[in-house]
Amino acid sequence: MRRLGIAAVVAGMLCAPTVAHAFCGFYINGAGGDMFNNATQVVLMRSGTRTVLSMQNNYQGPPTDFAMVVPVPVVLKEPDVKTLPKDVFAKVDTMGAPRLVEYWEVDPCMLENYYGDDMMKSMAMPSGAAMESGAPAADYGVKIEAKFTVGEYNIVILSATESTGLDRYLRDQKYKIPAGAEPLLRPYVEAGMKFFVAKVDPKKVKFEKGQAMLSPLRFHYDTDEFSLPIRLGLANSSGTQDLIVSILAPQQRYEVANYANVTIPTNLDVKDEVRTRFGEFYAALFDRTIEQNPGAVVTEYAWDASTCDPCPGPQLDGSDFQTLGADVLGGDSYSFVLTRLHARYGKTGAPNDLVFKAAHPITGGREQRSGNGVLEERATKADYNNFQGRYAIRHAWTGAVACASPQRGRWGGPPDGQENRIAEGGIPATNTAFAPRGQVQLPNLVAQDIPEINVKQGVPLPASATFSQKPQGCGCTTTGGLASALGGGLLAAVTILLSRRRRR
Repeated sequence: MRRLGIAAVVAGMLCAPTVAHAFCGFYINGAGGDMFNNATQVVLMRSGTRTVLSMQNNYQGPPTDFAMVVPVPVVLKEPDVKTLPKDVFAKVDTMGAPRLVEYWEVDPCMLENYYGDDMMKSMAMPSGAAMESGAPAADYGVKIEAKFTVGEYNIVILSATESTGLDRYLRDQKYKIPAGAEPLLRPYVEAGMKFFVAKVDPKKVKFEKGQAMLSPLRFHYDTDEFSLPIRLGLANSSGTQDLIVSILAPQQRYEVANYANVTIPTNLDVKDEVRTRFGEFYAALFDRTIEQNPGAVVTEYAWDASTCDPCPGPQLDGSDFQTLGADVLGGDSYSFVLTRLHARYGKTGAPNDLVFKAAHPITGGREQRSGNGVLEERATKADYNNFQGRYAIRHAWTGAVACASPQRGRWGGPPDGQENRIAEGGIPATNTAFAPRGQVQLPNLVAQDIPEINVKQGVPLPASATFSQKPQGCGCTTTGGLASALGGGLLAAVTILLSRRRRR
């Protein structure tokens, strides 16, 4: 079986050196001017051998022709491609983002004073249960397999017999391709992949402050095993790259098969100042997790996609699932699991594409306590998926304790007269890839030790040469907080898929 792939690649331009590249690939544009993608998110839906890839992109640059090039395992037809509304991407991303919550300790004597001591002792804590060519394409070993228009996209499906020919063809079409692109294209050409070129007609696009507000694209195909071609995104990487992978699949969580897997430390109590520095805190936590688990891919979320607790944004519903591809999966109804994976790698630190595999359900990151009141820690195998990155600011009871059997460690909303400074659903971390780095000490922001990553509260960590600066390459944060991300000059997440062709 030959390995084939699909990568969100854009053949193209090099951003200014000070601008981090959000898209894990490269862009092309006809003018050769500076252009960058500052909000990219892909949602994968997978069932059996059917994959549906939905991709949202916002670009900033000159209002001239530019395009995305996406290697695909088969020749896509017009019915396989459609445009989507944008709001569903924000919903998916917010649901999977790490979240910050806030609790106040309940009056230790409240239940005794209200119910009496005997009734209070009998109460049990509940347990948890979510192009067009001037020269003939053939002269380059390139063939135009299909052409059609969807929305503002003029789509061409290309095949190529050699990567040098494809490279020359794109360059001769006056598209500025990053130096060194041809060797990265080579394995995909040799594997027999096709190239989905979605060229944008700027006359059909609304521009706001120089940014093209493009319609999201969705297409589907049938393949066997799927993986992530991260090497292709190294073409215009100038340093460390973050990559967030979001997958929706019926009753199934995913992890990687060819790299180590680790879950993000969760259910940590944090200092009050994290309220205004949550992005920095989570970036420091993620960085330390990778330092202690070199080369690992981090699971940040695995939950029933139609529920959440807490919910920092609106939940996904049946209409959202249909929009993202349930209509072409071939079933009547599904119980989807949303998996969020987060990887980091350097320009030469990702020798192999990521290969995905089905994984056992896990739970963790919930306000669930054992019989002796101990909050659950880390991830635990379970019969269902209920895992999330969750962090809590807790305010201990400071009032009088005037009862015989005070009950400590019960948490709820703010007391009367106290303002709830964090929304009930929590604050999602949507700016972590480009949050300031090297300005906080993780041990000073937590209210407890984190033994799984060798962090002791209040004990400074040695300076890290690896993650002392913000990532450059592919800036992959999330689009759940797109408005704040764009306002802060941050870039959003991208997910890319590589698949194998079905054996015939």
